[in-house]
Amino acid sequence: MNARDLDFLLDLLGTPSPTGFESAGQRKWVRRVRAHADTVASDTYGSAWAIRRGSAAKGPRVMIEAHADEIGFIVKHITAEGFLHIDRIGGADAATARGRRIEVLGEKGIVPGLIGTTAIHLRRDQLGDEKSPKIHELYVDVGAPSRAEVAKLGLRVGHPAVYAERAALLGKDRLCGRALDNRVGGFILAMVLARLAKRARRPAATVIALNAVQEEIGGHGAAMATHRLFPDVAVVLDVTHATDTPGISLPTHGEVRLGKGPTLTHGTSNHPAVVERLGRIADRSKIPIQHESSSRYSGSDTDSIFLVREGIASALVSFPLRYMHSAVETAHVSDIERTIDLLDAFLVDLKAGERFTVRL
Repeated sequence: MNARDLDFLLDLLGTPSPTGFESAGQRKWVRRVRAHADTVASDTYGSAWAIRRGSAAKGPRVMIEAHADEIGFIVKHITAEGFLHIDRIGGADAATARGRRIEVLGEKGIVPGLIGTTAIHLRRDQLGDEKSPKIHELYVDVGAPSRAEVAKLGLRVGHPAVYAERAALLGKDRLCGRALDNRVGGFILAMVLARLAKRARRPAATVIALNAVQEEIGGHGAAMATHRLFPDVAVVLDVTHATDTPGISLPTHGEVRLGKGPTLTHGTSNHPAVVERLGRIADRSKIPIQHESSSRYSGSDTDSIFLVREGIASALVSFPLRYMHSAVETAHVSDIERTIDLLDAFLVDLKAGERFTVRL
């Protein structure tokens, strides 16, 4: 990853884009991919896609997809004293929220705030049986002494908020911050398109790079856009839990390690022929991969894509992530780079007339 690409990634990660309010990040993504696409478009709710036509008239239409939204909070109530009560956007974790700085996206721009926490001295009698706060027990201080002063800042019920932490390198080869789930996926899409554009000859397949909205509340953006675009095959990019930190049961959650390559998911919405092809290409290209199982559902946009219309052959590729849905999500740079390698190799390998189906 060169310095220019890293700057783009950090800028994308730092652009607040909680579910339902993704447009700021989507605009930056569209500006970046436009140079490497034949067409760029978006839909009613803000999912955006870039299409790069293939060289073969009967080449497969392949969609590579990631989701653009991040978890966050939304203003639920404003007290007479100027404190904001909040609710979740997506799977925000109330247990890790106290004492965090946030940014509220108001009508006059970003308003800095913090999620209050009662000092340990004043909680000392409760520490023995203290429990994590419920979401409605959290409150935000924006430095305003009254509801009227909050209004002067351009804030009201319904404005979203995200953690204020910006992504940064951790050590020599790790990336840490909020929104890695799954803004890094959008970055990977952009890097794959850039690689395809540098090739002397276009691959046979037409490539659709979809950066979808509203994954964190049910995969709605992916479902809407896929119905419209209707590809022959789809590869979904997302994060998966790196289970190599203390206190995680491997028999319960499986073994996925940071820095050991992206994962292929087997089962449920994942088409066995697409998964097998990705695994074969990884082996041939010497790209390290890890394996995961899905017993009921994948928990990703794959679940919204594979059942569109008559069915779309789909597979889920994920890069390992520690501390998911927190302000300190952590990924390994090499896992991101190997995911780009795998997608690029897969797209180039596809031939004219090729389709994926279960043969009976």
